[in-house]
Amino acid sequence: MIGHQVLLSVPALEVVSRRVAATLIRERESGDLVAVRQDFTGAFSGRALLIFPEANSMALVRAVTGDELDEAGVAEMEDEALSETGNVVLYGCLATMANMLQRPLEMSLPQVMRGDGQRLFELDQVDGEAGVVLFLYINFSVSGRDIRGYIAMLMDLPSIDALKVLIAEFLERIVGANPDAA
Repeated sequence: MIGHQVLLSVPALEVVSRRVAATLIRERESGDLVAVRQDFTGAFSGRALLIFPEANSMALVRAVTGDELDEAGVAEMEDEALSETGNVVLYGCLATMANMLQRPLEMSLPQVMRGDGQRLFELDQVDGEAGVVLFLYINFSVSGRDIRGYIAMLMDLPSIDALKVLIAEFLERIVGANPDAA
């Protein structure tokens, strides 16, 4: 899509409440945020978010468009480029998980959201405190540009429990029989 290799690294992963996730992102990012959101359903369900500081999102759009657009052109293409990029990254992550866990997942179309952590993690909703967030810190490197961001997966407790069971099954397939089960 961008004609360059995209390197992703995940230096940290946490499972936290939605409120803690909103606090973590507020402490790390002082400016406005932009996110690409996709819902997923299957053996475990939830909502995946690819989150960037607004300034990094524009750098990502420039990388996707190959620096060929002026500021007005970049602004015009921003949501489309972010949706496509978010779809590729989120689909890649979730499809890899689904394949490794041997369970299919269906994904919605991507949507671009803007706001602070409270809005992105839906703390203003009636059930905004429910569920947890699987919070991955990611670093993107595209053609010499360092673009940092986050992947967050919002899930309710039954989905987290289902994911734990699937991960245990995966580990058993990879490493063999569970020695603690005897």
